[in-house]
Amino acid sequence: MDLPRFSISELNAAIGVLLERGFVPRFLLEARVVKPQLRKGHLWLTLSDGDAAIGAVVWASTLARLSIVPEDGDGVTVVGKLNFWAARATLSVQVLDLRPSLSTVLRRFEQVRERLEAEGLLDPHRHRPLPEMPQRIAVLTAVPSSALADLLQTARNRWPACDLVVLPIPVQGPVESELCALLERCRERWHSWGVEVVVLARGGGNREDLALFDGEDLARELTRLPVPLVTGIGHEDDLTVADLVADVRAATPTAAMVAVLPDRLDLVRRMDQLRQHRRLQLAQQLQRRLQQLTRLDRSRLQQSIRRHLERHSLRLQGQTRLLAALAPTRQLKRGYALLRRNDGTLLRTGEDLATGEQIRAELSAGTLHLVVEAWQPEHSCGA
Repeated sequence: MDLPRFSISELNAAIGVLLERGFVPRFLLEARVVKPQLRKGHLWLTLSDGDAAIGAVVWASTLARLSIVPEDGDGVTVVGKLNFWAARATLSVQVLDLRPSLSTVLRRFEQVRERLEAEGLLDPHRHRPLPEMPQRIAVLTAVPSSALADLLQTARNRWPACDLVVLPIPVQGPVESELCALLERCRERWHSWGVEVVVLARGGGNREDLALFDGEDLARELTRLPVPLVTGIGHEDDLTVADLVADVRAATPTAAMVAVLPDRLDLVRRMDQLRQHRRLQLAQQLQRRLQQLTRLDRSRLQQSIRRHLERHSLRLQGQTRLLAALAPTRQLKRGYALLRRNDGTLLRTGEDLATGEQIRAELSAGTLHLVVEAWQPEHSCGA
């Protein structure tokens, strides 16, 4: 029987072809990371399930796209494919994508929570109250996103008088340092911008996708905000470290905007209720006053009215005497006369009178009809 003959290179190449043709091109692995090492930009690690292990590599181009850089002991879900190096007949997994397992995310969440809690940064007494009717809010979320659309729609419906300052941020991946840098740049500008509240929002997803908001550096940066922080991250059951340091934690992005802004329709209803209540109070007060007036002693009321009429009568008599003293007929009886043109116009000067024009002089006992011979101005008298 003739056996096939191979050189080492030929054997290894044949094995490589066999693996390439006979094995699935991509697969998922649930594993634990062992001794990851970064060399020349590439991440080398071992993947283990406790009973078996295999080497793996994350090329630098893939590493830059990962949401996390795994640490020793982290549980991960790997999308990979087999790599077979024919020169040494070695087999490894090339990592195409890698995400932390839920257990890893929750373990990191607890570690950061414990450190912040020990420093008092999670003390509820640090929480600041929200303004009742904010005029400007800063919204930090992905742009565009369904979360932003919900936030804008909710703001328009509830309190359109509020101005929204939208700051686009990354909401997933290894971008904690980038987000911290953005917050640091804006820290001194909130007051100059007139911002009264900051809303940090991110739509739903797997709890693993929210790992960015468990970052310790991000949490510390959020505690330095000079204005209250409201978070609306993920779903109602999702709790992140960012939620723990927030002044108000809302279950969703929409709920965050509801927590910040008053409802204009509800406010109108409350104002109507207050108006009706005040109107009823005034009616009751008026009724009580009327009842008090009807219980007054009638004689005292009549005396008050009589004194009031007497005062007005005396005032009226004085005004009547004054009018009589100032009446033109009284002046005529003292020897004065009123000069009028034939059309009845009262003369105050003779400058516009023509020689020969007829005028009337009204005296206390009758009227003289006169003819103008000349007009002599006052300054020429005695000249």
